[in-house]
Amino acid sequence: MSVNEAIDSLLKAEVRKSGLTIRKRYILCKRSLDTLAEMAESWIEAGSLGKQCPGNATVLAEEMLTGPVTVARLLRLASKSLEQVAMNGPKPPGACKETQNGQCIVPIFPTPYLWDRFTFMWLSAAAIMQPGVSASKIHGHWVQSVTDAKVNKVVAVLGAGNVSAVPVTDSLHRILFQSQQVILKMNPVNDYLRPIFEKAFSPFIEEGMLRIISGGTDIGTELIQHPNVAEVHITGSTQSHDRIVWGKDTHEQETNKAANLPVLTKPVTSELGNVTPWIVVPGSYTLRQLDSQAQHIAASITNNAGFNCLSTRVVVTSSQWPQRTEFLSLIEKHLAATPLRPAYYPGAADRYRKFTGQNPPSDPTNRLPWAFIKNQDSTKQLNLFEEETFVGVCAETNLEAYSPDTFLKGAVDFCNQRLAGTLCASLTIPNDFQRTKRDLIEQEIQRLRYATVCVNQWSGLAYSLLTPPWGGYPGATLQEIESGIGSVHNTFLLDRHEKSVLRGPLVTFPKPVWFPTNRNALAIARHLFALYQRPSLARFLKLLGSAVTA
Repeated sequence: MSVNEAIDSLLKAEVRKSGLTIRKRYILCKRSLDTLAEMAESWIEAGSLGKQCPGNATVLAEEMLTGPVTVARLLRLASKSLEQVAMNGPKPPGACKETQNGQCIVPIFPTPYLWDRFTFMWLSAAAIMQPGVSASKIHGHWVQSVTDAKVNKVVAVLGAGNVSAVPVTDSLHRILFQSQQVILKMNPVNDYLRPIFEKAFSPFIEEGMLRIISGGTDIGTELIQHPNVAEVHITGSTQSHDRIVWGKDTHEQETNKAANLPVLTKPVTSELGNVTPWIVVPGSYTLRQLDSQAQHIAASITNNAGFNCLSTRVVVTSSQWPQRTEFLSLIEKHLAATPLRPAYYPGAADRYRKFTGQNPPSDPTNRLPWAFIKNQDSTKQLNLFEEETFVGVCAETNLEAYSPDTFLKGAVDFCNQRLAGTLCASLTIPNDFQRTKRDLIEQEIQRLRYATVCVNQWSGLAYSLLTPPWGGYPGATLQEIESGIGSVHNTFLLDRHEKSVLRGPLVTFPKPVWFPTNRNALAIARHLFALYQRPSLARFLKLLGSAVTA
């Protein structure tokens, strides 16, 4: 289907006359859960093949979790929110509180449905609203947007090529919460999923709310420049964003930025890259706690072969921490134990060479080593701190600090000032420090200029839960784009949120399904999908049995 054919079919769709009522959206979610179930296995098999690991159980589990499971959860949560809007309005799972400086805190996880309290034991999350947003105003314009049935805008979504749920959830956010018709242009890297998506989301296509097209840069340019495309959403790198918005090369971009003359003048939202930090607050940890946190960090580096915008890129430690050497050795141990993966994403070998300064070893299966580079100086190795590696490369840097208090303050300053991006960050915090320095921790979490902050957990989990809004920290502009403008997910329909904060224990039980050492991951992922597709006690008990066995 050409760009013109896709747009013409949307402009002629009956839904433009009849509107997209809340009831219609609710029905579309329910129908898509069924069609999604029919295609889930084909989806993950195609993903493992496309990532050059056909039949690999670990990769199949990863594809299930970051594809059908994530989308099924979104459809369930969106259905619930639509149902609540039709009745009395969306209901976060708890009463709002206030931060030390008076900002509104809204509980967003666990939800009171989907068995969250048992599936994700010991985890909680809240959204901190921007200054001036009271508890009575947390939804802002969103409820009105959801209740407005008019369909009169076509939006172009330029899909991500790394994680299969991203283009789908980006598109569904626009359809379900903004009544906008979407043309999703698949990324050439995972265009093999297009026929699967067309079947899995056929209810949205039949309703005239979604079209999916293929093509390279030329098709993408034709799509976003089309006069009947009202808005554009981009997931990718800041470099890709600037080429689309400001011009084809650095000189043109700088000239147009200085004159404030973008080549794309339509409203643009985006979710872009991040030099994701993991701050490790010094203190006294047990070996079990150290090992668990080292596994979390190693898994965050190797997941999806390192091709994630939320992969840990910089570990920040204290040079005075007595357990530092032991902890870094544990990270190296878990990386060494994680099987290497083919580097399926284009340009990976060049990026590996650029960021490590080494030529990758020759490998007939296109695998790249995991690289954990310790003792890096942020004033010298600028690339590692100012540009997302987007390959399995992570740096460690250490700050001089003679107390956990001064380290935490300095680490927050370091991340805010030296690292590129504002998407997400994680912190490891000792239990005794959490007990005695609660006010300081809350103060420093608020100072972190990241839209998602996770305590003792990887931000990939916050992304997958879907109640936390996902995007860059507020305040970015087209000229200074950082990690993007706007957000997706946000199934509790929060308006003017500043950041989400996810908290968990130092040791997670049962073993996280995203750990590569979880030998039961594929069974767990399939049971989790079945639970979201059709929640029931029987399906939850099967999930629980698989998780405990792992």
